[in-house]
This record gives sequence, C-alpha cells and structure tokens, in this order.
Amino acid sequence: MDVFYTAKGFFGETKSGEAKVKDERELVDQLRAEGFVLTSVKELKSEDDQDIKIKFMDRFIGISVAEKMMFAKNLSVMISSGMPLSKSLQNIKAQTQNKKFISVLDHVNNDIQTGVSFADSLAKFPGIFDELFVNMIRVGEVSGNLEEVLNILAMQLEKDHELIKKVTGALVYPAVILVAMGLIGIVMMVYVVPQITGVFEDLDATLPASTQFIISMSDLIRNYWYALVFLFPLFGIMVKFLSTTQVGKKLASLILINLPVIKNIVIKVNCARFARIYSSLLKSGVSVVESLKILSKTLTNFYYQNALARAVVDVQKGVNLSKIIFAERKIFPVLVPQMIEVGEETGKTEVVLSKLAEFYEADVDQITKNLSSIIEPVLMLLIGSVVGFFAVSILQPMYSVLENIK
Repeated sequence: MDVFYTAKGFFGETKSGEAKVKDERELVDQLRAEGFVLTSVKELKSEDDQDIKIKFMDRFIGISVAEKMMFAKNLSVMISSGMPLSKSLQNIKAQTQNKKFISVLDHVNNDIQTGVSFADSLAKFPGIFDELFVNMIRVGEVSGNLEEVLNILAMQLEKDHELIKKVTGALVYPAVILVAMGLIGIVMMVYVVPQITGVFEDLDATLPASTQFIISMSDLIRNYWYALVFLFPLFGIMVKFLSTTQVGKKLASLILINLPVIKNIVIKVNCARFARIYSSLLKSGVSVVESLKILSKTLTNFYYQNALARAVVDVQKGVNLSKIIFAERKIFPVLVPQMIEVGEETGKTEVVLSKLAEFYEADVDQITKNLSSIIEPVLMLLIGSVVGFFAVSILQPMYSVLENIK
C-alpha cells in the first residue's frame, strides 16, 4: 500500500514522505533501521481512485498567485487563533470575490465535513493547487503544525508573486510598443496602401516583389478582416491550451533557455524558485527525495523538471545532491551546487538555500530593472527595419515610373 508518514529521529530531527510498503509493520522496521521512530501514517489513494485531472476550462480560468497567497495567510491566522478549519474556510469564502475560488472553497469545505482530509480535497483541483501546495498541507495535517506550514506556503507564494510581477513588469514596455506597431501597420494597410495602389495601377508600373507583398497583405486584411478577427482570438486560445500540454511546455522551455537575453532571466528565476521551494519543503519536514519529487513537478521549465527527476533516482542511490547539480551546468550556475555542498557539510541546507534564494531574487530584480534599456535598442532596430522595408517597397516603383517618364 502507498502511505504518507512522519517520523522522529533519535536526535529530534523530523522526516516525512511517501512510501510503498506491505503493511505498517514493514514501514516501522524500515524507519527503525534508518534511526527513526514512526509518529504518524496515512494511507494514500492511487491517482485512479482519486480521479484527479485538470478540466478543460480550468486551463483558462484559474486562481492568481496573489489570491492563493492571501488564502494561505488568512487561513494560518485563523487556525492559529483556535478557529476550526471548516469555520475558517467559511470566513475566507465570505471575503472572496472570485466566483471560481468560492466554488472551490465550497467543495473543499463539504469534503472536510464528510471526513475527507484537507490535503486530499485540495488535490482534486490540480489546476489550482499544485503538488507543492498539497504535499505541504499534508505534512502540516499529519504533523499537527498546519498553521506553521501555511505560513511557509504564504511566504513561498509571496516570493513567487514578486518574481512574476518583476518579470511581467519588465515586459510591459516592449509589449505596448509591439501592439502600437501592429495597430499602426493595420491602419496603413487599410487606408494608405489602397490609395498608393490606385496610383500604380493608373501608371501601369511593374512592381517589385516587396511592393506586391505589401499590396497582397493589404488586400487580405481589407477583404478578409472578419476571418482575422476570428482567427486572432482562436490563435490566443490555442497558444494558451498548448502551454498547458507537455509538448507545449517542452517547446517553450527549449525556446526560452536558448534566447540570448531571456536565457539569463529564466535560469536565475528557476534557481531562485528551486532554492526557495526546496528550503521551504525541508523546513516543513519533507524528506530530500520527496522534496525533489515535488520540485520536479512544480518548476515550470522542462529542463529543470528533467534534471530534478533524474536527481531523485541518484539521491536514492546515495549520491549527494551537490554532485548531481554540478553535472547540470547548462541550467544551474556553479554557485548553486557549491552552496548545496556547504549546506550538506554543515547540516543547514534549508538556511543556506534560503540565502541563495534571496541572492537570486535580488539578481532578478536588478536584471528586470535594466531590461528596458537592453530591449529598447532591439525595438528601435525592429521598428526601423519595418519602416525601412515599407518605405523602400512604396518608393522604389515610384522612382522607376519617374525614370521612365524622363
């Protein structure tokens, strides 16, 4: 059977995780051989029994990181004040405006009142509560320190929220410029190009390929605008759907990890999240192997997921995590394994990783502040190229006509 357990070491250290055993007696014997005493155990249902899957619409309607952060914070405060979990959820629901989240809280509250554990109920909504959230809640429930675990979760979500804000904030400026360019281009194609086309037709001029291309684009936009209005939102929905599939995630990871400027941000953001989440899990009493399993499904970049999934196998064979991370030099800067090695030697891995997370978060903050100055010349080159192409395509046939007249 599959079980989730917590155990205490002979020197006061805690350990928790999942295990596959024949019965509880076998688990007790295994832990005793490792120097631990079993304190609690809970049988887990298989994924088939739980029927956990992400619904199609859940891919498009979700809960923001900020809302989940406030949920964890408020729930922690209420539980620490002695309020029952069910009553706490009702109070949070009364303060929530997101209809999707209200529906989820209703479902979770009903489950709890029928005897389902909090973690098992949250696990029914994998599109909202990821494995990190669910497993940390499960650790808190089993070990009896749910409010402390919720505090750690709230801090983790807050750091995630700050990282997302910094990165998206840095991308607002180029996005606005590109949208403005697109709108100006459409106006030119719809109103300006047709007038110039009429002049060319009257003069019966031979048009170069670039001019013919612009005229064809203008005709397409003017004659089939209704199809384009339909296709653009459809394209956006398809991209959003693809980003939730394994193929889409692999493709996005491949592109992002190889883009010259973006690559540096992606690596540092993922290293910051790796260090922060790993530190949080270890503080909550989750074992190294279980922490790496959760991380391999929590980090969004495919390369990091693969690296950590391989790390799980190697750690189970007795290899130090620092040595495993040293081999992944493409995605982990040398500082990461060096700091992990320090933590392994001193027995303070969670403290060292917390400091490492702060370092990378500050680094990301500095990079995003400078990003606009890096992107600005690239945008200027892009705009100049587009304007130059348009000008040459329009002016070239005019000069040809004037030469023929002479």
